[in-house]
Amino acid sequence: MTLELKMLALSIGLGLIQIVLASHASSRQRGYVWTASARGEPVPPLTGVAGRLERALHNFVETFPLFAAAVLMAHVAAKHSWMTEWGVQLYFWGRVTYLALYAAGIFLLRSLVWNVATLGIVLLLLSLI
Repeated sequence: MTLELKMLALSIGLGLIQIVLASHASSRQRGYVWTASARGEPVPPLTGVAGRLERALHNFVETFPLFAAAVLMAHVAAKHSWMTEWGVQLYFWGRVTYLALYAAGIFLLRSLVWNVATLGIVLLLLSLI
């Protein structure tokens, strides 16, 4: 398995971890009865760490399909180079760091790290040219 596919698998794992973290943080704030309910009633927005984890998850969900598509395109096109290797690692480690910074409430550095992960996607796309 190539490094690119390994990092894609790790990114899937990161996504699952984010789902679990956000879900449990939400349940702790709203209660497990709410979690088990049909959730038909409007609820106030999540606050604190729970809100930040929910927003970090949404951000991951926005970027991950682009990353996954770029990795799979590079794999199918047999484009494996320093750009693809750096791209997948920048994305994955950028997303790990982004999650930690967002959960901790560190605002400016978090936004800068988002750019690192995005640069990873850009490198993957550039490797296809």
